[in-house]
Order: sequence, then C-alpha cells, then structure tokens
Amino acid sequence: MPDTEPSSVDRWYEQGLVLARAGRWFEAHEEFELAWRACDPAERDFFQGLVHVVVATYQRERGRTVAADSQRAKALRRLAPFAPVHRGIDVAALLGSLERVEPDPREHLVDRHAEPPVAVEEEKQAEDDQGHA
Repeated sequence: MPDTEPSSVDRWYEQGLVLARAGRWFEAHEEFELAWRACDPAERDFFQGLVHVVVATYQRERGRTVAADSQRAKALRRLAPFAPVHRGIDVAALLGSLERVEPDPREHLVDRHAEPPVAVEEEKQAEDDQGHA
C-alpha cells in the first residue's frame, strides 16, 4: 500500500515538477503517478492531468502526434476544474498552452504561488472607499 502522508504526495509532486522542467518527461510521469495514487480523492484529477501533460509532451517529442493529442485532450478535461490556480500552478495558463498545442509546457509547470484572488466584496469596498475620498 502506498504511503499516503501529505508530505509524500508533496514530495512526489515537487519532484515531478523538477523533472518536467528539466524535460525528463517519462521520469516526471512516474513521480506524478505516485502522487496521484496516494493523494486525497479530491486531487486525483489534478495529478492525473499532470501525468497526461507530460506523457503528451513525451509522445509529441517521439513523433507520435495521435497519442500526444489523445493525452492532451485528457489533460484538458482533468485539469479544467482546477483553474485558475492549484498548488501554485497557473492551471489556466497551462490549459491555454494545451489548447494552442504548444510543444513544450515547461514554462507553465512552475509553482508560482500566485496571490489568492480578491473577494468581490473586498474589491467593491475598495472602490466605494475611493469614491468617498
């Protein structure tokens, strides 16, 4: 039975990102798959989506465009619910890259630790405060 501690999932995820950024697609796939098998069910599609991203890129580099396109379509479907940002990944940008069939997703597999979006109420309050100043 796989180790299901969050630290193990985090470790496999981070290692998968490192390998993907290095263009080591097959090895990245292995790490993301370990994370997928051990993660909380709510994140399974996210990790499976990352598996599909790196496998699609691997297949494209091997000249297997049909296999790459199949994996790309699966990645789009699995990752879409996690947009705009999940675990520091700009999922929306990654999805855009996949939709445009960009050959190399590395720039989007970076943990950007994006700032959380501002709540609509807070944004409206700031506008009201400026209007009264």
